[in-house]
Amino acid sequence: MTTETFELAPLSGLIGTTITQGIRTLHTLQSPRSKATAEITAGLFFRVGRADETLATAGITHLVEHLALHRVGKSASSSPHDYNGATATTYTLFHVTGSEDEVVAHLNNVCASLRDLPLERLETEKEILRTEAAGRGQGPHRQLPLWRYGAQGYGLTAYDELGTWRLTADEVRDWARTHFTRENAVLWLTGDTVPQGLDLTLPTGSHTPPPTATSALPVTPAYIHGPGGHVVFDAVVRRSTAAAVLAEVLGRALFQDLRQEGGYSYSAEADYTPRDADHAVLTAYADALPHKQGAVVGGFVDTFARLRAGRIEQHELDSARTKLLKRYDAPDLGAAMLPSYALNVLLGHRVLSPDDHRAELAALTVTDLREAAHEAWTNGLLQIPGRGAEWAGLTLAPQYSTNTVTGTRHESLEDPEIALTIGEEGVTLTTPDGPVTVHCTTTAAMTSHPDGARTLTGQDGFSVTVEPTLYRGITADRIAALDAAVPPTAIVRMPPRAPEQIPQPQRHENVPSARRRPWTRRLYATLRRGRA
Repeated sequence: MTTETFELAPLSGLIGTTITQGIRTLHTLQSPRSKATAEITAGLFFRVGRADETLATAGITHLVEHLALHRVGKSASSSPHDYNGATATTYTLFHVTGSEDEVVAHLNNVCASLRDLPLERLETEKEILRTEAAGRGQGPHRQLPLWRYGAQGYGLTAYDELGTWRLTADEVRDWARTHFTRENAVLWLTGDTVPQGLDLTLPTGSHTPPPTATSALPVTPAYIHGPGGHVVFDAVVRRSTAAAVLAEVLGRALFQDLRQEGGYSYSAEADYTPRDADHAVLTAYADALPHKQGAVVGGFVDTFARLRAGRIEQHELDSARTKLLKRYDAPDLGAAMLPSYALNVLLGHRVLSPDDHRAELAALTVTDLREAAHEAWTNGLLQIPGRGAEWAGLTLAPQYSTNTVTGTRHESLEDPEIALTIGEEGVTLTTPDGPVTVHCTTTAAMTSHPDGARTLTGQDGFSVTVEPTLYRGITADRIAALDAAVPPTAIVRMPPRAPEQIPQPQRHENVPSARRRPWTRRLYATLRRGRA
């Protein structure tokens, strides 16, 4: 069954490595099982996730995951009691815990389904994903990726899974065939040997490196306005021990400054999450009541400024270092670290031995943390409620486009200061504050309703909604011309809307324009950047 090996020299003596039917495999060398019937845990990683999709096909990886697990669910009486799948930004994971026979049967079933997806379930699974999304909370961090990356790559985690409305069986089958391959997978198991009976036959392909990050921010550090009650910061940093420790120090400092001393926040925390082989995302968060929002923003910025200036107490570093070192005190260290080692192999990141990581932690200095804090702030994006943040040295992220298109002009039936231009190149929404333009050739997705409504979202994250009922002179010919100009692969056809869902103009002739504008905002929900 295993005729090849691959080496992870740093893990020699802790983790065993081999090739299982073309799939790189990691397993523990000292089995946690006390007897042959004890449970083991296994995971099958694939290097494909949300960041590999387009806005128009968003959800295709999630669909493959659901379809692959369908047959397992049908035979629940003979299935392991603990199994699931997960679709993340850069990977998909199938994991299972059970007896050796159960784990073998489960992995075999998953791979069999990936080879021959039950596509008769496609429409049902699409609806299940839409139901899942409807019940999922948006979260205070949701809009940061679209402002940082746009409507592509790593920014797609901020958007709905539009592909659940348009994907065909052929597209889903081809996605599984080209991305769920043996070369694009890593298997890990908590047994000291690879179990007999595995049939992990998968298509032959190639390893897909994580996608190159795009940018929708011309300048950083930057800020955006967000919903009240939340202050959120994220930064792209180099993957390093210093950045991981900084996240721990920052979380504790925010908790100390904003909750324990200031009494401004209840929750104040920070996190460090690997993004790809070379970069991670450092995120920080604090909540606030409406009358404390200004104090929270000020305290948040001050805490970061202290760390950037190197005013870090030695005990802060020592405490964070001690917490991170405790992971190496696990009684079964190999099994505990196995998923993270496997993910590093999948993403192409360096693999450190426990001793090497301990050494890096021991060598870390306050100066290293200061440099990591400077890097994070320099690349940072801060989401705040209320007033601006220029006073803190941040630049407001672009709210409007820098260009417009030429074509037919259609005035708003509600506000004479707002107009829509539809041309061969794309669409421009003209507002008193600035234009919003989406070019047809760079449209990430255009939703299409039978009543003529269209929403175009550009790769930069800007969106424009065309509602024929709200603008003067938008005819079927103008909509048809728009449909012809947008690439067919970007068009997402939506179901008919109920009559009450189609907006109708509301006139406010006797109300000054400055007071009308807040009412008209509901008509242009995608006026700047937003979800399609």
